[in-house]
Amino acid sequence: VQLQASGGGLVQPGESLRLSCAASGRAFSDYGMGWFRQAPGKEREFVAAISRGGGTTYFADSVKGRFTISRDNAQNTVYLQMNSLKPEDTAVYFCAARLGWPKLVDVEYSLWGQGTQVTVSS
Repeated sequence: VQLQASGGGLVQPGESLRLSCAASGRAFSDYGMGWFRQAPGKEREFVAAISRGGGTTYFADSVKGRFTISRDNAQNTVYLQMNSLKPEDTAVYFCAARLGWPKLVDVEYSLWGQGTQVTVSS
């Protein structure tokens, strides 16, 4: 599976963005999917994760209630809907995949997309 993230951009505080992560290859539905982000000078951190069938989701406390994660296994795509964006959400966002159940730490993921920049600024 190869991953391609897209949808980043520059937005003002309070606005929304939807990130997409398209997967190529076989058996996308075998993979738990996660989104992580890395701000300048900071370590990469967990944002959200979703189970293979989409029935279970996890969120970092910092984004809970503002972000949602979903997936379309027919389209081999996972989404991160980001609402009420704040300047502290500014980061490069990465999607990641791992066989089986999703995890909340980046070292558990073996496949990574290239990252998409999200900048929240007035």
